[in-house]
Amino acid sequence: MNKFWIVLDKMYPDARCELNYKRDYELLIAVVLSAQCTDKRVNMVTKELFSKYDIYALAKCSLKDIEDIIRPCGTFTRKSYYIKEIAKSLVDNYGGKVPNDRVYLESLPGVGHKTANVVLSNLFAVPALAVDTHVARVSKRLGLVDGNDDVLTIEKKLMEIVPEEKWSRVHHQLVLFGRYTCKSKNPLCENCLFKDCKERKKC
Repeated sequence: MNKFWIVLDKMYPDARCELNYKRDYELLIAVVLSAQCTDKRVNMVTKELFSKYDIYALAKCSLKDIEDIIRPCGTFTRKSYYIKEIAKSLVDNYGGKVPNDRVYLESLPGVGHKTANVVLSNLFAVPALAVDTHVARVSKRLGLVDGNDDVLTIEKKLMEIVPEEKWSRVHHQLVLFGRYTCKSKNPLCENCLFKDCKERKKC
């Protein structure tokens, strides 16, 4: 599909990250919490979490205190450990700041390639095209990638198709497209501008 981002520009001209944050570490922690959880729920949880604790307090507080707040996000035991360890590492190594350093970020517990992409893209304007479940699903439906491609293969193929200066923007657009229009179940094909999509034939 040639220059599919032109269609996305019409559908989502103001696409941006929907996770709420005021500080760099808040975005990092929010993205970690968003694994297997909706952004809406994460925003509810982080509103309470960051009103009670800054990065220094998170590094020192008990796991139970974190668990009690983030429980609605699921897998809260594991995620509370991630949050505390991330906070401790940022405080010990970078004065509580998130560095523009992919290798370091991916060394943190709970932070993988996709999370690092989101953080680097939003905080430091590093060209990146993170592939989450939404991006993977719609990329396959639109025929941009093959049906059996894994996330790293999808990322590589999209980066070959999309101009580098558009990577971050297209990531956000594909996320919103998958979240609100090309849903996993009952996609809203009547609201979609992609007329030659394979999924449309099933609607």
